[in-house]
Amino acid sequence: MIKEFKDFISRGNVLDLAVGVIIGSAFTAIVNSLVTNLLNPFLGLFLGKIDLSNLVLKIGGTTFRFGSFINSVINFLIVAFVVFLIVKTVNKLMPKPEEKPAGPTPEQEYLREIRDLLKNK
Repeated sequence: MIKEFKDFISRGNVLDLAVGVIIGSAFTAIVNSLVTNLLNPFLGLFLGKIDLSNLVLKIGGTTFRFGSFINSVINFLIVAFVVFLIVKTVNKLMPKPEEKPAGPTPEQEYLREIRDLLKNK
């Protein structure tokens, strides 16, 4: 069982995934800082508030922190857009695989049959 676990962990895909998760966490911290320290104050200028996370709605004894939700949505949109740009750039840089024909065309198949018949005569 230990050998199987070692084989599983040492596979390239698992290591690639681990690196991706670590880099993703670091990238998330950068995006959170961007949103919290730059975008929120900028948007706050238009809304009349400096910090969106302070926007709350109180109904009865319940407090809805919709400003924090707006921060999360902004974070998601930024991360999604940056990932889109990265994927688009990588797709442009990577060589496109050549398309292989799906198989012989009917004409090619008929020609092969004729060839095989002529060989057998």
